[in-house]
Amino acid sequence: MQELLKPIRTESLKDLFIKRFEELILSGTFPVDQKLPSERELALQLRVSRPVVHEGLVDLAAKGLVTLIPRAGTIVNDYRKEGSLSLLTSLVNYHQGDLEPELLTSLLEMRLLFEVETARLTALNRTKEQLQSFYTLLREEDNIDIFSIEKVSELDFNFHHLIALSSGNRIYPLLLNSFKQCYTNLAGQFFIDSTVVPEVFRFHQQMVEAFENKDDGTAAQIMTRMLTHGANKLKA
Repeated sequence: MQELLKPIRTESLKDLFIKRFEELILSGTFPVDQKLPSERELALQLRVSRPVVHEGLVDLAAKGLVTLIPRAGTIVNDYRKEGSLSLLTSLVNYHQGDLEPELLTSLLEMRLLFEVETARLTALNRTKEQLQSFYTLLREEDNIDIFSIEKVSELDFNFHHLIALSSGNRIYPLLLNSFKQCYTNLAGQFFIDSTVVPEVFRFHQQMVEAFENKDDGTAAQIMTRMLTHGANKLKA
């Protein structure tokens, strides 16, 4: 019942502006190098204030979708060349979780490069306190409602984030945090099939055993199998 009665949230005008222009750019409706109307013209056409337009364009620029040129206007970028990591969430939202095979494969390749190494390093560098934190997460997994997609997705992210923290590399947790929304969006698609939840949790248990034994080779192998298993499910 609590899941059904979550608070109702409305998007701000700025968020709606960003969403509209992301769709227009990602769909190709606004082609690369097109100059957008001025902030004043956009505000009049969309019937919003100029600060809403300006702040929205600044956010789009931060994602690499447009370039703001002082006294010259706003130009649409080729997001494949100029896009930042924050654009990844927009791409997932634009495709409504149904990613094209090329993008899904690219995500898997990135995660294999990044997370297999974090698992290996965690087996070598984890502290006793961090190992206890892993066991705390495993206990939470034992008691979770596997039909609560949001909670399962959040717990799964926390497990991977703890691996990044325990690796000893200070940059890996920042990278994982930078695409948390994208991660949880995809996880939400994956965990719609509740039968995969116990399978993922078994991978987690096996990995924690490897961490406890400081077996970096086994930890890397388990992470590889788990990520490949997840990608195959999403592609099916």
